[in-house]
Amino acid sequence: MSAPRPETPEMVAEGDPMARFAAWLAEAERSEPNDPNAMALATVDADGMPDLRMVLLKDHGPDGFVFFTNFESAKGVELLGQPRAALLFHWKSLRRQVRVRGPVSVVSEAEADAYFASRPRDSRVGAWASRQSRPLKGRAELVKEVGRYALKYPIGEVPRPPYWSGFRITPVQIEFWRDGAFRLHDRLVYRRAAAGEAWTSGKLFP
Repeated sequence: MSAPRPETPEMVAEGDPMARFAAWLAEAERSEPNDPNAMALATVDADGMPDLRMVLLKDHGPDGFVFFTNFESAKGVELLGQPRAALLFHWKSLRRQVRVRGPVSVVSEAEADAYFASRPRDSRVGAWASRQSRPLKGRAELVKEVGRYALKYPIGEVPRPPYWSGFRITPVQIEFWRDGAFRLHDRLVYRRAAAGEAWTSGKLFP
């Protein structure tokens, strides 16, 4: 197993984990064969039972990590009821991963509208047609719903459904993990008490 790759100066970004994340993501975009912005999203339901699925990161910056979904889906219901989440990015080509934990908030109407308008038309129609996470009798039922909304919005703009929007995870903990020889991995964790406060950082045993 190879030793961890040395980090370039722009990747170090001491004291700023979001800048470090941006550098790592940019490198993953050059090396990952598919969906470098894919991330595992962990939530809990009203009974505290954990849930996990893959989603796509659509924006990131000082305020956090953003993805979009149907608020009536399982993850939407869980996040609205228990607004805390964890994320995991795993880039196999780089032998790296990033773990994120923090509170969750709903993005603004303007953000949701802008992203929805940027989606392919068929995806916008699909957002109306899919009653996400709820029982489906068969593929024919989904195809029928797609056809119904395609006829409803044959031309012009497809409006954003009222139940479709986005979430922002504002991190209070971010851990950067790099593969190391003989399982002596490199782990660097950043923590803060709340959004807007200063980060502290430290190394962890692998």
